[in-house]
Amino acid sequence: MASRSFGDLNKLRMRRDWHSTVKKGDRMDLGGVVERKADVRDERYGYPAGRSPFERLPMELLGSIIDLLAVDIPPNGFTARNIDLMSLLLTSRGIHSATLATLYGQITIPHSRIFRKFLSQISEDESLGTIVRRLDFSHYNPTGGGQTARERMQTQNLIPATLLQCLDLTPNLREFLAQEHIDDELDYKVMTKLLCDLPQLKALDLCACSSSKFRDAFTTAIASPSLPTSLPITRLGLHENAILPSTVFDTLLPRLPHLKILDLSHTRVTDQALKSIPTAARLTHLNLSKCSSLSGSVVVEFLRSHPAAQTLVYLNLGMDVKSAEMLSAEDITNLIPILPSTLRSLSLKGSKMLPSHIPLLLPLTKHLEELGLGRHLELRDIIRLILPGQNAFIEDQLAWIPHSLRYIDVSDLSVSQLDLCTLFGSSCLVLKSVASPLEVLDLSAEVYKKLEKSSVVKRAGWDLKDLGRRYWLVRQPGPDGVTDTGERSWKMGACYWGMRKIPVSRQEVGGMYGHYMFKR
Repeated sequence: MASRSFGDLNKLRMRRDWHSTVKKGDRMDLGGVVERKADVRDERYGYPAGRSPFERLPMELLGSIIDLLAVDIPPNGFTARNIDLMSLLLTSRGIHSATLATLYGQITIPHSRIFRKFLSQISEDESLGTIVRRLDFSHYNPTGGGQTARERMQTQNLIPATLLQCLDLTPNLREFLAQEHIDDELDYKVMTKLLCDLPQLKALDLCACSSSKFRDAFTTAIASPSLPTSLPITRLGLHENAILPSTVFDTLLPRLPHLKILDLSHTRVTDQALKSIPTAARLTHLNLSKCSSLSGSVVVEFLRSHPAAQTLVYLNLGMDVKSAEMLSAEDITNLIPILPSTLRSLSLKGSKMLPSHIPLLLPLTKHLEELGLGRHLELRDIIRLILPGQNAFIEDQLAWIPHSLRYIDVSDLSVSQLDLCTLFGSSCLVLKSVASPLEVLDLSAEVYKKLEKSSVVKRAGWDLKDLGRRYWLVRQPGPDGVTDTGERSWKMGACYWGMRKIPVSRQEVGGMYGHYMFKR
């Protein structure tokens, strides 16, 4: 239990008797009545065993404290996990019981051996399965565990049958997080279980699942007559599920009246399916990036008039200009004025933007923290977003409201459009402290290569960083060394700027989800 592994418990020689009401020192008479030994005051600590103030805290508060010791991201290799929680299990009977909720509440499966041990444990004691609230396969690595491909096939630790058995033993599951490495295990029975037989399931993430087996299983489950007319899901992630046919969305989206988070990046969702989202939904996060089947005018109208789109905090409409364009210049003109004041992150990457859109964007910069700009802009347009024009009237400069932008995506701008000589010159204020709180610029690969070997970046007080296909220009910490970690409640645990995949579960980001958020 301590490390989500039955093997670790065997090493600890821990007994599975927490359901027993008989304590050490108790004795039972011939009638079966327990005669309890009086609490003995421990002279070293001043409290009888099991009666310290910490142990007598309400279970809700005690559980919240213990939750802080849990580790979302498993360590590399075979390092033992959750050492602190393992120690708590040995502290006392009361602390042992309270720790179980943390250990079994969120289950992270990094490889198939851990899954097999977890399944064996909840099969032996089904009460443990009722504690599970999250099954997280985002860190799953099929090559881990020290096994060859042939050995993995022979052991069959994680196959559709065992995954279905696991879901049967976790009836109170609320979050199921999967990804492309287990898409073949998501067969028809598993998908039917997730969609039809788990009434408390709130979050479902199937990031980048793209196998034909997964497509057939999902399509069949959606077409099943047992599919409820109303699903309990509030957070749905279908990021990079390009293999799913458009009919899936026509059937699924109207059945989500409680929807709050929706990630449909790079899917075949259609205009009709988007408009079919129930009016009772209240979206806070919406990702429609790379959805080439959507038309810009319909998206703008949806954001303008649909009740579900009036409380958005995160909105990603970015496109890859090499494949498709969703928002024209006219669409951008119609879109910007209707965006809600609740918005904190907006991406228009890949859209056709004009200098005339900058005055429309100015009101948004007073509450946005992340902004992704489209094509056809230049450095002077970025300056107009951050600082009042030098030629502006004194009254206008005094009335200027500082911006709130901390991150700007300028990866659609070329070297010539960014005008690097001017950007790093003494007369340009974009990289100066006066432009704060701006601290990150997302660059294209072309611009990054131009600056990679230049010393001018560090002299200007900035650093270059790269990860996967992403490149950033990041402001160096000030003299006090204090920096903004980027952690925000609306990021659901992510601590970096410019995430391109929406998390559906509040936790530390890593594994395959981190790859799609910040490396692509």
